[in-house]
Amino acid sequence: MPATGFKKLDIEAIISLFEEHYGNLTPFLNFNNAFQLLIAVILSAQCTDKRVNVITTDLFKHYVKPSDLAKRNLEDFEKEIKTCGMFHNKAKNLIETSKILADKFNNAVPRDFNILIGLPGIGRKSANVILGTYFNEERMPVDTHVFRVANRIGIAHAKTVEKTEEALTEIIPKNFWMKFHMWLINHGRIYCKAKNPNCPECFVKDYCDYYGNM
Repeated sequence: MPATGFKKLDIEAIISLFEEHYGNLTPFLNFNNAFQLLIAVILSAQCTDKRVNVITTDLFKHYVKPSDLAKRNLEDFEKEIKTCGMFHNKAKNLIETSKILADKFNNAVPRDFNILIGLPGIGRKSANVILGTYFNEERMPVDTHVFRVANRIGIAHAKTVEKTEEALTEIIPKNFWMKFHMWLINHGRIYCKAKNPNCPECFVKDYCDYYGNM
């Protein structure tokens, strides 16, 4: 039995319920290529996907490849993304990352986890999102929703994002990693909210530690 304490049959039941209710979700962030996904992912830190998609609707008309953004004036670019949280740091990181991609990677986003996490503004979760969403790799990105929901249900019992990722990749079949990541995000937005989770209406409550201990 996995370290989380969940039985294989419980996980299979939860996967089945998520698949029944959510099916194949499309990416929450809008993008047309790998670079634009990278932009959206960096902007999404402590900012809603809905807000990011509003911002990128105009951005993507002007920034199609890294060299388009690499030459942009920092203060001018800040004004373009100022409705997004932490826009000063995000603007700086996006321009610096664009310069690196333009100069060292021929305007391409590398399909390499270790290279990606070395880029300004890209951490483990962001790299996993890019590789899983655009390059169709089996990845388990863990954001605040995934961290909260996985630990509330009891699929993971971890105090850090990395440990949560380890727990989920241990117990969830690999071919479901990206789906499960998106299901948990969706579930966190609809039912398992940070405040006042809607436990009575939740369709996985019978498998949930949090609900069982209420």
